[in-house]
Amino acid sequence: MQRVISPVRLLALACVALPLSLTGTAQADVSSWLYVGGGAGLLSDDGSSGRLVPALQLETGMGTPPANSLIFGGVLQTRTYFGEGTDLALLARGTTHGYANGDWGLALDVGPYFRWWGAGSEGALVGVGIGAPWGITLSGVAGFGSYGATTFGATLGIDLARFTVYRRSGDAWWKNPFPAYRPDEPF
Repeated sequence: MQRVISPVRLLALACVALPLSLTGTAQADVSSWLYVGGGAGLLSDDGSSGRLVPALQLETGMGTPPANSLIFGGVLQTRTYFGEGTDLALLARGTTHGYANGDWGLALDVGPYFRWWGAGSEGALVGVGIGAPWGITLSGVAGFGSYGATTFGATLGIDLARFTVYRRSGDAWWKNPFPAYRPDEPF
């Protein structure tokens, strides 16, 4: 019997293989993300009407240097739906300079997700992050998976890396003595 690889698993493999296959000049500085937020998710299985469930989103990842105007990287994300289970996603991320440096900006995430609870599902997840000063982030996701599973959700939280190490905003109120990158210094 011949085994066929599902399109979702192929997408997951591509999300991992593509960044690993790109080469360039080595630089010591990278962007990173460490987000925790709470909100809600609208879950639906087999096209049924959705149910609203409280959610906790955790994510961590790394990207290209924060001095760039556009930053690209990857994110490992978990979304726990209380009383239901946890989804796991491996996402490719693109952000603006402001987002990566703890100021106003946008992030776009796309990649596969996996759900082992309930009927189970695997599919594609698209996310948008709106970043505000001090690492405050509003995150929205839409997921479309196997067996008619759909997920829509939003969380509000804080990105601890953008709040501390990468913060380039709010210096008048609270100075960041050791930001990850300093525009006045060559890197």
